[in-house]
Amino acid sequence: MLSTFILAVSEAARSLLANKLRSFLTVLGIIIGVAAVIALLALGRGAQKIITENIESLGTNLLFVAAGNPQREVQLSVPPITLQDAYALRDPVLAPSIQYVAPTLQRSVRARAGNKSHITTLVATTPEYTIVRKYGLLEGQFFTQEHLLSQASVAVIGPDLAKILFGRDTDVVGERLFIANRPFRVIGVLEYRGSGGFGQNLDDRVVIPLSTAYARLYPQDRGKVDVLLVSAVSPDHIESAKEEIRQILRLRRRLRPGQEDDFVIFTQQQFLQIFRSITGVLTVFLGGIAGISLLVGGIGIMNIMLVSVTERTREIGLRKALGARKRDIRIQFLVESVTLSLVGGLMGILVGWGIAKGVELIAARFDTDLPAVVTLQAVLLATLFSAAVGVFFGFYPANRAANLEPVEALRYE
Repeated sequence: MLSTFILAVSEAARSLLANKLRSFLTVLGIIIGVAAVIALLALGRGAQKIITENIESLGTNLLFVAAGNPQREVQLSVPPITLQDAYALRDPVLAPSIQYVAPTLQRSVRARAGNKSHITTLVATTPEYTIVRKYGLLEGQFFTQEHLLSQASVAVIGPDLAKILFGRDTDVVGERLFIANRPFRVIGVLEYRGSGGFGQNLDDRVVIPLSTAYARLYPQDRGKVDVLLVSAVSPDHIESAKEEIRQILRLRRRLRPGQEDDFVIFTQQQFLQIFRSITGVLTVFLGGIAGISLLVGGIGIMNIMLVSVTERTREIGLRKALGARKRDIRIQFLVESVTLSLVGGLMGILVGWGIAKGVELIAARFDTDLPAVVTLQAVLLATLFSAAVGVFFGFYPANRAANLEPVEALRYE
């Protein structure tokens, strides 16, 4: 059996090399299909990796609290989360599992410096923000409690915003910028953090004291906040902190027993699960679309194998007249088909890896972190799938060759 298989492989190689250009053009469809699958899976995994790392860098003990509950059957207007709610969650007696609370107000604003302006994200918050978000600084300092109490017009900006407005991400402390036409002094530059998910750029933002935002920018929103960033004392206290938040807010919002919450509490783990689910589905979807080109390549293999059967009809008849069995003929043509698809698959893996790495380098040139993660599972999947394509699309031509009658085949012109 082994000798028969080895003979079939050598015959297949000889037959394919006899028509190099035709074999290459047939293999090209498989190469393109496999390369597309490998490249898209690699870039999809890379995007998932960088988003996961960015979320995990915030820590595993962070919770997000916001007004509203999408799971409520009847969506009524709900009261906003307030600054007083934040103060209540800081009570060490009622909430012993909570370490820090940073109320935040987030808006889209126009920032201007000199003759340059840019639409950016404004975050109005308290000094605890850098602790709960685990932010570092490239230079300068974050605003303090004194800045908060005095409603100081100071700002800490992201490095991307610094580059846009000042042409550099360092040596900008002391510079002046305008936010919604109000003057602010830059006292610090945040470290690079990259993407925060949902299209957010954590490096393109300006952070100011919450009290300043109430007094100078949004007096109509005084006392309201969009999100409470809550840090538990440790990852082990996440669930207890979540329950403490829930009980305190239900009491403050006067919700009766059995009445649904009109606020939501998200944990880092929930965000991770959401992102992994989204990126996983997107990666599989893109891989599936790329896999269609593999089927097109398989059809090309079937077509060329049918042509090969027609061209070699007399050869098949002669072999059968000399004692070759149907199984031998079938194996010969199947091996040729699988060889075409496997060669195309291996070349496609290399081409796909090269494309993914090329995209990674191009992204790096534009200061975007998009790693290409070529996994062993993706390589094995592409290899096995290309082999399966060869078997599936090569079976009919092989079976047709095996069923030829020797006498008719010998008479074929």
